[in-house]
Amino acid sequence: MPTRYAQIRRWRAGTAIRARLHDLTGTLVVVTGGASGIGRAAARAFAAQGAIVVVADKDLDGALDTVNLIDNPDSAGGSTAVFGGGAHAYELDVADEKQVREFAATVRSRHGIPDVLVNNAGFGVIGAFVETPQSVFEDVMNTNFWGAVYGCRAFTTQMIERGTGGHIVNVASAAAFMTQRNLTAYSTSKAAVFMLSECLRAELIEHGIGVTVVCPDLVNTNLTRNTEYVAPSREKRAARRERAQSIYRRLHVEPERVADAIVSAVRHNRPIVTVAPGAKARKWLSRLAPRVVRVGSRFDLD
Repeated sequence: MPTRYAQIRRWRAGTAIRARLHDLTGTLVVVTGGASGIGRAAARAFAAQGAIVVVADKDLDGALDTVNLIDNPDSAGGSTAVFGGGAHAYELDVADEKQVREFAATVRSRHGIPDVLVNNAGFGVIGAFVETPQSVFEDVMNTNFWGAVYGCRAFTTQMIERGTGGHIVNVASAAAFMTQRNLTAYSTSKAAVFMLSECLRAELIEHGIGVTVVCPDLVNTNLTRNTEYVAPSREKRAARRERAQSIYRRLHVEPERVADAIVSAVRHNRPIVTVAPGAKARKWLSRLAPRVVRVGSRFDLD
């Protein structure tokens, strides 16, 4: 077994290797869920920093639109691809492990080993636990959690083999540390992503690979508009949707704000990033006043 001193030396060496990402010019960045929302904003933000961006999404047309925003900024008001490598779009379902492995191999053969991976793909579910079908619960876990696991496994292996470090960003949610009724499936998936990220950060430091978990508050993205609402009747589903949408309209933050936080987290190797006052408040409430949080979680979202 290695001595603790030897371990500490490896941690320091890894931290020094990862520091190269303070300058993102010419780096290769992979973003999943890049067809819209946080993923699209992150792809544009990294491109503006000089990165070459690989955009992956189940919605290939949306991914191509993101690429167009990067490669043709004058016509679409997009970001400038500084380094000249531009952006590249791929179709990908992150819930399919085989697809993720094949995608990682394709990226490596065509573009090289990524310096940064942003696991952003995901979707939401709102509804009582007993009313949420097992298949729906599994779907949200497969995409939100297992999709992040598959991405981390495929690309971390490449980064370790290369030996020059890298960075992984897993997009979770403030729901990861704030309990709330009718969000059981979604919150469970994001809490799992949070713990995955924290454990990986401890494990990968000696390889020069940083890990950040991003926990934004309500964000104005397609995830909120495409959230699945579970209820025993069409009327209750419609009411639940309208109630949730009204909250998002009042309190949401723009995805560009989250994207800027992601880029800054990679450059400065931050472990946990909360975006917007609501997320920060939830984080500290969960630590300092857990009993208050538990009582508050019993009320409906509105």
